[in-house]
Amino acid sequence: MTWVTLKTTNARWEADLMQQVLASHDIPCRILDLGIPSYFGAGSPAALQVRSQDRWTALLLLSSPEEDPQEASDNR
Repeated sequence: MTWVTLKTTNARWEADLMQQVLASHDIPCRILDLGIPSYFGAGSPAALQVRSQDRWTALLLLSSPEEDPQEASDNR
């Protein structure tokens, strides 16, 4: 099974949150710690990995929703 790194973050909690989102959609993923755990709640760098066949689905689930083009022109 081939795993690809989807996102990296400086805070482990952020990777945990993304993992929960993907798990709720039955997408297997794992978190790799990239550094030494820090103290005082600063977090530690982490990478979120998914299987290569789930890459695009996971990216769509974790991406920001796009703004409706009609709505954007009305707000100008």
